[in-house]
Amino acid sequence: MSNCTVESSKVETSDGVKLHARLFQPKEELKDNLVVVLVHPYSILGGCQGLLKGIAAGLADKGYRAVTFDMRGAGKSSGRASLTGFAEIKDVIAICNWVCQNLSSDRILLVGSSAGAPIAGSAVDQIEQVVGYVSLGYPFGMIASILFGRHHKNILQFPKPKLFVMGTRDGFTSVKQLNDKLSSAAGRVDTHLIEGAGHFQMEGPDYDARMVNLIIEFIASLQ
Repeated sequence: MSNCTVESSKVETSDGVKLHARLFQPKEELKDNLVVVLVHPYSILGGCQGLLKGIAAGLADKGYRAVTFDMRGAGKSSGRASLTGFAEIKDVIAICNWVCQNLSSDRILLVGSSAGAPIAGSAVDQIEQVVGYVSLGYPFGMIASILFGRHHKNILQFPKPKLFVMGTRDGFTSVKQLNDKLSSAAGRVDTHLIEGAGHFQMEGPDYDARMVNLIIEFIASLQ
């Protein structure tokens, strides 16, 4: 993290939950006014913002501001995690509003990891400053859909550019399930498959640098 600074903040949601957020900022000049907001994996299975610090620091090292935060009931945030991730949509909206008000940015890239992907995907159309969306291991499969299926249509109908990154050995979603889901998606849809990577493996630090590069390439394509 040598090329970035990290600041902590408290952000309050519309229903009074206090979220613990971290801003990763480049020490050098900003490459872009865009801010990347990262949404962590499923809180109930131990998901927290710490899992995304490698990606956030990597983005800051490359000149981009990145924000991570603990959703309700995770880490130092107040409130209780929900089973299906619908309450957490308010958390994403609150963080994005905070970014616009405090970081003088009118462009946000939302990135969701694992269960954070459907949550972020349900927030996109409620935040006008979102210019694109990246999913890292969206759980589209049958079992995961019991919890997150009602989120699917929100991101599939989102007209702005979308990138779906997935390992070919993802235990929650097969490549066929991903392609079938995305065949009905609106607007520009990019996919990037990581050969041989499993779902939780892709969440690990070994893949952080690769995720950073994919996110930066996607940002460049939005210009």
